[in-house]
Amino acid sequence: MKKTAVLLYPQFSEYELSVALSILMQGEKPVITVGLSKLPIRGESGLTCITDTTIEELNIDEIDSLLLTGCMDIFTLENEKNILDFISRVESKVTVIGSISSSPYLLAKVGILKGKKYTIGMTEENRDNSGIFERNNYSEELVVQDGKLITARGRGFIRFGVCFGKALNLNFDENWYIEKGSPFSTNGGVN
Repeated sequence: MKKTAVLLYPQFSEYELSVALSILMQGEKPVITVGLSKLPIRGESGLTCITDTTIEELNIDEIDSLLLTGCMDIFTLENEKNILDFISRVESKVTVIGSISSSPYLLAKVGILKGKKYTIGMTEENRDNSGIFERNNYSEELVVQDGKLITARGRGFIRFGVCFGKALNLNFDENWYIEKGSPFSTNGGVN
């Protein structure tokens, strides 16, 4: 079975990955974490991770999906040519790309969002000032799927994870992630 590549970079948002990673585990989908180097990477909440491989060492023929998380300041990555080149390189090889919070900025930066509906955890002012987003394709929805692309705002991390798992046709218990009686449940809050 091919793997899901999870790209980690400094100040990545741990919680935005939590449900997606849990669903990948439940669905018995292999995961490989990928970084710029073998050095430890510290997330925005202080969790330090050492990735399984680097963007140079990853065999992209072994993956079928890519998972991107937001980070404290996505603009610090805009000049990371290696990250942008990696995303461009794997885009044509994968069947699903999940990008949450501010990380759709990286997709837009390399042209992957062109002509696609999307959402992003970024202010309208920042989207407009960046000059790379198609305003008419932006959606206020928490999670948006357009073909193989799934984008979400950070607080939509539960729906994002569920959507990512479904896009990969994984077998998992969606009810694990729904708070009983919650207005966010898929059964309308019915216990």
